Amino acid sequence: MRVRSKRSATPPADIEPPGFDALLWTGRPLLDLRAPIEYARGSAPGSVNLPLLDDGARAQVGLRYREAGEVAALALGHELVGGALREARIAAWIAWCDANPDGVLCCFRGGQRSRIVQSWLAEAGRPRAVVAGGYKSLRAHMGERLASLGANVDLIVVGGRTGTGKTAVLQSLPRHIDLEGLARHRGSAFGARVDSQPALADFENLLAVHLLRLTHASRQAIAIEDEATNVGQLTVPRDLHANASRSPIAVVEMPLEERVTTTLRAYVLDACSERQSLHGEALGFDSFAGHLTGALARIRKRLGGRRYEEIAKMLADALQKHRQRGEVDAHRRWIERLLVEYYDPMYDYQLATTAGRIAFRGDADAVRAWGSRRVGA
Repeated sequence: MRVRSKRSATPPADIEPPGFDALLWTGRPLLDLRAPIEYARGSAPGSVNLPLLDDGARAQVGLRYREAGEVAALALGHELVGGALREARIAAWIAWCDANPDGVLCCFRGGQRSRIVQSWLAEAGRPRAVVAGGYKSLRAHMGERLASLGANVDLIVVGGRTGTGKTAVLQSLPRHIDLEGLARHRGSAFGARVDSQPALADFENLLAVHLLRLTHASRQAIAIEDEATNVGQLTVPRDLHANASRSPIAVVEMPLEERVTTTLRAYVLDACSERQSLHGEALGFDSFAGHLTGALARIRKRLGGRRYEEIAKMLADALQKHRQRGEVDAHRRWIERLLVEYYDPMYDYQLATTAGRIAFRGDADAVRAWGSRRVGA
């Protein structure tokens, strides 16, 4: 069925770079018209991908452009997105516009794709603005803001040995950036989650928008967890990491037994549940067991051969009891061994090199109270 309009309307002015901050921190709806393969490489946070050209059509149009020029490529594009397909796509865009009255259109450079869809929507009575320069310009802006804000914002670093519940303390603070949450990774050799990590561009874009929102709301300090230069496969932006590396640290302290329990909950109970929810009970447990044994194998050299074999045997025994009888306490043995002999010495060495930056020490509640007074609401 052909989509027809009762009226035509003039599209509003483009969203130019001076308006990008407001576009991003307000979370204004963004309709990304690029092909799925482009969108997967990176996008603006919260945007929705309803492409003008699918991946195959984009490749054909690109080839025609290189061989015969812009006019021929444009003609091919109209041929590939014509008739019923054109009407179906317009209907989908109209539905999105009706659900997002303040929405904005975006393609790669703010060129033909945005202008074509903009004109079709205007004919359908849904005039929408276009992001000037497209995603390319918006991505550059987010990179610039991430560098400047990351380097200059006041930070408070939440640190502590593995298993002290630093992430939970961080998340309870009114102003914080959860790098592990944005990176979809728990931040250690055992930290991989069921869902894959985002593209680096998406991770950086999310960070930029979080910083824009936090700094727009207040100039007070922002809490961040003590992280290495990488969270899983993703690199923490250099300016933000350098800033954190010179900022005051609040160290969360917790008895070893409680740290073992915290680690057991996150890296065994929650990790197993995540995989079983996705794959089913049996296959999910297989995935979980493979994840743990693979993670231990990745640190084999740093553990040393003899210690690795001993801990691997503890882990195998714990997994067998867990699988067969649902017993999880055997996991405590290998967890405690890793904490005491592997993770604690690394963190204690790191902390010794930054002793002058330690501003506070205490249990989770004490750090939470201390941090809340400094980051504000």
